Amino acid sequence: MSTSATHGLGSPAAITRHAILLITGALILIPFVWMISLSIKPPGEIFRASFSFWPEHFFGIVNYTRALTEAPLPQYMLNGVIVCGLIVAAQIAICAPAAYALAKLDFPGKNLMFALVLVALILPHEVLSLPLFILGYQIGILNTYAALIFPYVVSPFGIFLFRQFFKTIPNDVVHAARLDGLSELAIVWRIMVPMSLPAIIAFGIFSVVGHWNSLFWPLIAVRDQSLMPPPLGIMAFKNEEAGNDYGPLMAASTVVVAPLIIAFIAAQRWFVEGLTAGSTK
Repeated sequence: MSTSATHGLGSPAAITRHAILLITGALILIPFVWMISLSIKPPGEIFRASFSFWPEHFFGIVNYTRALTEAPLPQYMLNGVIVCGLIVAAQIAICAPAAYALAKLDFPGKNLMFALVLVALILPHEVLSLPLFILGYQIGILNTYAALIFPYVVSPFGIFLFRQFFKTIPNDVVHAARLDGLSELAIVWRIMVPMSLPAIIAFGIFSVVGHWNSLFWPLIAVRDQSLMPPPLGIMAFKNEEAGNDYGPLMAASTVVVAPLIIAFIAAQRWFVEGLTAGSTK
C-alpha cells in the first residue's frame, strides 16, 4: 500500500468517519441484538436491571416452539410472501414501461409527468388511506389479498429509480433495437429490464422490506386472521396469545425479520450497484 493511501486511511478525517459509521451501526444493531437476546430468555430474566446477551437458563427452544405453534405464524409469513411477491411483480410490470417512457421517449408533458412522480415521492402513503379504503369498499376488495396489493401497484420510487438507471443506458442501444424492428414494449422487456437487473434487485429489496413490515394499511384493510401479514399477525399474537410473555413474542419477531436480513446479505452487491449506478450520469 502506498504512503499516501496509508496516510489517507490514518488521517483524522478518515478515523472520524469510520468512528461515526461504527457508532451508527452499533446503534442500529442494538434493537436486533436485544430482540434475539429476549427470544432465548425465560420470563424471569427478561426484566432484569442488568443486561446480559446469553441467559442463565436457555429458553430458546421453548420460546420459538411457542411462537410457531401458539399462533399461525407460518400462515402470516406465507401471506407476507404472497403479498410482497405480487406487489413487486405488479410494480415492475407498471414502473418499467413508465420509466422507459420518461427516460428514452419524447412526448408533450414529459417534464410535467416526471415532476408529478417527484411530488408523489414525498407524499406520505397514509394521506391516501381514507380514499383507498372507500374505493376498496366500493369495489368489494376489502378483507382480501387484493386489498393488500392494490394500493401499491404503482410505485413513484420505482419509476424514479428505473428512470435514473435507464438514462445510463446509451441511446444507441435503443436506436439499434428499433432498427431491428423491436417495438417499444419489446425494447423495455428484452433490453432495458435485463440490463437493469441491479436496479430491479435494489428496488425489489426496498419494496419487500417496506411491505413486509407494513402495519398501518393491513390494519385497515383486513380483519380475517388467515389474511394477516407478519406485523399484523404478530400484534394479534401478542394481544390474544402471549399477553405479557415477551419471550415467544420476541421469538416470533426474530423469525419474521430473519428472511429480510438473509435476503439483503445475499443481494447486497446488486443492491449497492443498483442504487449508485443512476447517480453516475
